[in-house]
Amino acid sequence: IKESATLTRDVLEQHFNDLKGTLKKLLDERLMSLLQEVDAIEQESIKPLDECQKLIEHGVSTADDLLREGESAVHGDAGQQNEKLCSFTEKALHIQLDSLPEVPSLVDVPCLSAQLDDCLLTILKNQIFRHGTVASRPPVQLEEFVEKPGGILVRWCKVDDDFIPQDYRLQYRKGTASHFEDVYVGSETEFIVLHIDPNVDYQFRVCARGDGRQEWSPWSVPQIGCTTLVPHEWTTGLEGYSLSSRRNIALRNDSQSCGVLYSKAPTYFCGQTLTFRQVLCGIETVGQPDRRDSLGVCVEQQNGYDSLQRDKAVCISTNGAVFVNGKEMTNQLPAVTSGSTVTFDMEAVQLGPSSNEGGNFKLRVTISSNNREVVFDWVLDQCCVSLYFGCSFSHPGWKVLVF
Repeated sequence: IKESATLTRDVLEQHFNDLKGTLKKLLDERLMSLLQEVDAIEQESIKPLDECQKLIEHGVSTADDLLREGESAVHGDAGQQNEKLCSFTEKALHIQLDSLPEVPSLVDVPCLSAQLDDCLLTILKNQIFRHGTVASRPPVQLEEFVEKPGGILVRWCKVDDDFIPQDYRLQYRKGTASHFEDVYVGSETEFIVLHIDPNVDYQFRVCARGDGRQEWSPWSVPQIGCTTLVPHEWTTGLEGYSLSSRRNIALRNDSQSCGVLYSKAPTYFCGQTLTFRQVLCGIETVGQPDRRDSLGVCVEQQNGYDSLQRDKAVCISTNGAVFVNGKEMTNQLPAVTSGSTVTFDMEAVQLGPSSNEGGNFKLRVTISSNNREVVFDWVLDQCCVSLYFGCSFSHPGWKVLVF
């Protein structure tokens, strides 16, 4: 409670400080815009009045000069009086002392004023007092963490019966990192988070968006998830395959070399789910299928084969055929295509009291593909705690992710 309360205070303070800064910036920008508008109107409106004033002042100055010249002619010397009167009369005839420039009408002269609507404060006040809420009961909570090789299956559930979710949003952060990252947004209530380092704590949280709403709900209580299982990796060095940096994606390249690409180690344990997923690869979504293609698991690595369709292995071909110890089953699954997901689930079933001493050992195998599955028993001559996985493709273009 104290941790979430502290975090909530920090979020509220940061949000409202950001709002204050943004509001001040917006008000300053609006003030500057209005002041510039006043300046523009003033300059545009005063220009004709200034020109009119200059003409009037010039006419008054000219009339004043002519008046002084006339007084000088009347009161001057008698010898020059006639000459000055003639000059005065000539100037007076050419100067229009009875004309004035056109003065704008009073109704056409602007009178500036500021029009400020006081209701803005009321609107802002009402909006501010309704802005933000504090919630103590998020509508969704994290429910379960399931360890996966190099990943964690996260499940969550709705805890508010009145809440109708449209989408969920899952976030995580590693250890004591400062920021959460989005890892899933969608309508499902579980998600496998990959690229998880083993034996490292990760913190998760989830929220939801109500039906027809844009805003997200409050976050769930953060919880710690961890996996002790090392990630599945393909082995390096096989010429016909190129691997991703994390070695969990294999691409069948253009090399003519063929063979089975195995896992780096026997990291698949009974009771787990092993998943192969076809990944888009450039323009070509998948390569050309071949009956020898295979995705599956085996007891041990055996070089010299170009397919897992052999003894001590179970696999599915890209055409959907299922093979057990090299023999094709009558049941068939849908063909593997772009975006297909194939899963293997195995459960140990011992046969007889001496099964751990070299007797028969049975695994109940479930292979699923495109919403269909086959279930069968795989009988081995030895107890197998862990298995290798592998793949083989005859043609380039196939790209498979394992997790």
